[in-house]
Amino acid sequence: MKRAILTVFRWLLRLVYRVEVAGVCRHEGRTLIIANHESFLDGLLLAAFLPMKPVFLVNTAIARKWYFRLPLKAVRTEVADTTKPMAIKRLVALVESGEPVAIFPEGHITLTGSLMKIYDGPAFVAVRTGCDVIPVHIDGTLHTPFSRVWGRHGARAWFPRLRMTIYPAVKLTVPQLPRARERRRFASERMRRIMQETAYLSRRRRSIWQALVEAALLHGRGRKVLGDVTGNFEPISYGAILKGSLALGRLASRLTHDGEMVGVLMPNVNATVCLMFGLAAVNRVAAMLNYTAGATGVRAACRAANARLVITSRAFIEKARLAGLVAGLAGIEVVYLEDLRRSLTLRDKLWLVFWGLRRPARAAPPAAPSSPALTLFTSGSEGAPKGVVLSHDCLLANVAQINAAFPFSSSDKFMSTLPLFHAFGVTGGILAPLLKGCQVMLYPSPLHYRAVPEFVYDNECTILFSTNTFLGKYAKVAHPYDFRTLRRLVVGAEKLTDDVRRLCMDKFGLRVLEAYGATECSPGIAISSPLAYRPGAVGELLPGMEYRLTPVDGIEEGGLLHLRGDNVMLGYLRPDRPGEIQPAQSELGPGWYNTGDVASVSGEYVTIHSRLKRFAKVAGEMVALELVERIAGEAQPNAVHAAIAADDAERGEAIVLFSEDAGLDRERMKAAARLLGAPEIAAPRRIVHIGKIPLLGNGKKDYAALAKLAREAPPAGERSVAQ
Repeated sequence: MKRAILTVFRWLLRLVYRVEVAGVCRHEGRTLIIANHESFLDGLLLAAFLPMKPVFLVNTAIARKWYFRLPLKAVRTEVADTTKPMAIKRLVALVESGEPVAIFPEGHITLTGSLMKIYDGPAFVAVRTGCDVIPVHIDGTLHTPFSRVWGRHGARAWFPRLRMTIYPAVKLTVPQLPRARERRRFASERMRRIMQETAYLSRRRRSIWQALVEAALLHGRGRKVLGDVTGNFEPISYGAILKGSLALGRLASRLTHDGEMVGVLMPNVNATVCLMFGLAAVNRVAAMLNYTAGATGVRAACRAANARLVITSRAFIEKARLAGLVAGLAGIEVVYLEDLRRSLTLRDKLWLVFWGLRRPARAAPPAAPSSPALTLFTSGSEGAPKGVVLSHDCLLANVAQINAAFPFSSSDKFMSTLPLFHAFGVTGGILAPLLKGCQVMLYPSPLHYRAVPEFVYDNECTILFSTNTFLGKYAKVAHPYDFRTLRRLVVGAEKLTDDVRRLCMDKFGLRVLEAYGATECSPGIAISSPLAYRPGAVGELLPGMEYRLTPVDGIEEGGLLHLRGDNVMLGYLRPDRPGEIQPAQSELGPGWYNTGDVASVSGEYVTIHSRLKRFAKVAGEMVALELVERIAGEAQPNAVHAAIAADDAERGEAIVLFSEDAGLDRERMKAAARLLGAPEIAAPRRIVHIGKIPLLGNGKKDYAALAKLAREAPPAGERSVAQ
């Protein structure tokens, strides 16, 4: 009877949902099967398509419902109240008997659309019995009417294609810890990481254009997802994005050739997003230019990318007063978006209506996932910027990593202020939310400190990605009610300071989550979340990433961080070898990226101590310049400080501290150092007063400009404090 019922269900599932099953499940001895839980269909999928016939642990509340009686008759079940200790004992006995057992470690169907907390019980059973743990990832059931979020988060697909991926068995081991509670917690955290890894590994490889088309089909072309200041933040739909992208891509393809890099000099507006996707659709590579770098910086970037053409907007050039920059791009063709749009012919419009929008996936030539999709440029905070070439797979791998580790749903609304020439702004502010069905509100400049909190308030945004510098400015001027709708406040690109952390908690009641990344990693490397948070750490390493720490002479704590993963760039572009992609060099071999950061890693949590370049060797001792800035922040929390290393005839190197506080002196620095337990040598002899610390367009401190100031004649207001 059970076999007949199960056969009928298997046939129906294949017919209605076109179920795909990948992976091989080998059952030998004690086995515990764990899976994510997105809908009421999940248990039936496991029962119908797993090669073994496991016993399912079913909660008593589920077993009592009449509409589950027929499905439960098709499988072997063990009914128990999973909150009771006796249920865990019974589960241990079942596993030890040799019966394969299936369980959902989340305890119930997700209410957020993301992985929820993992209960200690299943992990305890795996450790106690020493069984094989077989992870299974189910994809697609979240968007069916059988989930608990169907209709609430935008995606309403009656019959989506379902995928079930079975992964090789792993052993759950726990180190010797002093308390049983700590061992259980460690085991459940390890199980959570396994499930995040399987969620990431289940991603499909495709181009960013294909990913956009699939998101539009899943969430509906009419879903409004992208707003900007030019449209008074009235969002446009997926259909409008597809239309704009196909039109701009078609027009740009006439001016360029296949695989060419095209400069994009545009602000945070809808047209920039459409242009970025449109170029990817026709197999061109958008080189996102930093318009705050000046004519010299933009010219160097174009030379490195071998970009002979730059697309910009006449309205943007006029409003941003960048006519001088454009005039300085000698030898580079500048095309204005307004002129490009006027060249759209009737034939183009007919193609768009009768072919492009009807078959958007076929309207554009399919790009290989491993081919270049985007070129970004490093911040240049410590030297000349380099072009970083990211493939479609790099970007979408990082999106999948963020989706697996950072819980958010398509009901969230993102406020995106970071510029799109910045990796954090592209991946965190556009790709990750847009491909998940979230609304994104684009704001043209993060420097409008009073306007940004007001727009967050008016648009009821729930997630804001920012930098420490920008967030500190917003928090100081914002009304306590401006951030009332924010659920997540994430800081990246630079170190989160204690004063900004405290201010956001005291004023808004928000815990700031820290993230860590690099343009070369698309950019996400580690992120904090409500599921994984540790004070002092920049977050937990994203799934799918390997790390190695190599020792650094003179530095006892931590080592030089090297990374490897699918999100690591294809390579660099440098002005001295235009258009040539040079893979990153690392002492660990091909595929590894040397971050240049001194870090330590504990239980996948990453703590950054400083940039290797951000150390000064003073009197034979290595001093982290970040520590100097922390001391200055302790001495005067209401001002911005920046420390650099400068050549010194007597000591080889000396620390120069630039401060916006005219009253900061070495005595106050020494007192603050004592409070922090830092060595007195970290209190610099030379303190320079400066009206305003120069910033790059992404909010980072411009250390290159400060180093130049230190080399030149001392500016007005400098005070060199002797010991």
